[in-house]
Amino acid sequence: MALIMVIEDEEALGLMLKYNLEKEGYEVIVETRGAKALGAVEKYAPSVILLDWMLPEISGVEICKLIRANPEIKNIPIIMLTAKGEEEDKIKGLSAGADDYVTKPFSIPELMARVKTNLRRAPEIIKTKELVFEDIRMDLVTKKVYRGENYIHLGPTEFRLLKMLMEEPKKVFSRDYLLKNVWGINIYVETRTVDVHIRRLRKSLNEYGPDYIRTVRATGYSIDNQPQNNEE
Repeated sequence: MALIMVIEDEEALGLMLKYNLEKEGYEVIVETRGAKALGAVEKYAPSVILLDWMLPEISGVEICKLIRANPEIKNIPIIMLTAKGEEEDKIKGLSAGADDYVTKPFSIPELMARVKTNLRRAPEIIKTKELVFEDIRMDLVTKKVYRGENYIHLGPTEFRLLKMLMEEPKKVFSRDYLLKNVWGINIYVETRTVDVHIRRLRKSLNEYGPDYIRTVRATGYSIDNQPQNNEE
């Protein structure tokens, strides 16, 4: 079941959208405050976001920019909801990273069609709430990792690294790619920083099972269940 997040400060509209989305079979979370909404997006990683332009504390456009700047949630489709109908305002919203744009008042059938279209565009990983590789399980809603029945405590960076590896098992990710997509393009850190966090990740995971993180010399890392001789 896809999770839709509605970020809308008009309570009546938020409830109306929730009712109609649930009627279509979606799971729905409604947030009314801009500052709180960003944390909710990071926590729940919804399949699609319906984002109001005008919000208390922080505008929908700014929230959109912050989502697009966060490697962990940047690919979530965003549909802007706004009373602004001018061409210039639409361009501003789309330039901020919105995927679609619906002007109030809108018809519910049209909005549902837009939601379905953006769900089809969404990466498959966004539609699931869990990643599994062998006995390692990541709950993307609670942000918890388990190995078998054992809870594995990971820091935020190690969590994002493991998530990227588990999204595409056996694919080798270069250090530069991991730096760009886990740390972000505007953050300066040394390439060897990746190695430090991989070692931490290994230490946490390997307490309860074999080492599935593969080191490819002079290239990068992958998660793989084939026997390997890792060398940092």
